[in-house]
Amino acid sequence: MKYLLDTNIVIYLQKGVLQESLPIAHYAISIITEIELRVYPALTLQQRHWLELFIDDVQVVGLTHAVKEKTIALRQQYRLKLPDAVVCATALAEQAVLLTNDKGLLRIDGLHCQSVALS
Repeated sequence: MKYLLDTNIVIYLQKGVLQESLPIAHYAISIITEIELRVYPALTLQQRHWLELFIDDVQVVGLTHAVKEKTIALRQQYRLKLPDAVVCATALAEQAVLLTNDKGLLRIDGLHCQSVALS
């Protein structure tokens, strides 16, 4: 199974607040998630180093034609913020389960979402 990690899940993973470990699987993030994580101003040097290693270890999905077209459709149909639309479109294009704790994304038709429990 392939999972796409939303930005909030990567933050929880880095902070060590997931109640359970993520299952062994193929993981990816959207280019938007990478950007959101890398520009966060309050990261320490240690957190930045962890993030660099993490990003090197997962697939980063860029803005393909399929992602672009699905993003446009999602923005028009659901009025999502652009970053959310790109992340959802990426999960749809990659046929991945989106791991997110953003309850607002559960209403997207055809999008398979799972939330994670926090400790």
